[in-house]
Amino acid sequence: MAQATHGADAIAPAVGPRPGKPSGPATLQRVTLTLARCPEHPDGSAGRGYEIVAPLGPDGRLDAALWREIRDHCRVRRFWIGERDRHGRLVHRAGGEGGATWLIDYDDRTDEDDETGYHLGMHAFVEGEYVSIRDAGDETERTFRVAHVSHVEAKIMS
Repeated sequence: MAQATHGADAIAPAVGPRPGKPSGPATLQRVTLTLARCPEHPDGSAGRGYEIVAPLGPDGRLDAALWREIRDHCRVRRFWIGERDRHGRLVHRAGGEGGATWLIDYDDRTDEDDETGYHLGMHAFVEGEYVSIRDAGDETERTFRVAHVSHVEAKIMS
């Protein structure tokens, strides 16, 4: 995937503000994760994190059935102070703990750059909750806070 610094619209068009927890059937949501408190950043860091466009159910959990229908719209932007943005896709793969693994794939030709989430399918992407992602570069598992969730207004069905 191309590496460039872009804003929120680089990963999915047209955002309608709808903070908090999704309601109703599974829908496409934009989730912003920011680095949580850690030894290197005792106050966390809003300049380090991910924007993920993902299918979330009414409970805020990733919805694999909807993902299969709209996987091409499930995009990720990794932003990190001092580094270029990385753009990839949210991927659901069979296998792993719990029967499936959610990960971020930056390059279809290799799995060496994949960043896996720790039980992402079990966590609710609701503002204030926490999730962990393993960095592909140094294998460090970092914790991120769900800073914002909003509905993505995009025509996804043809």
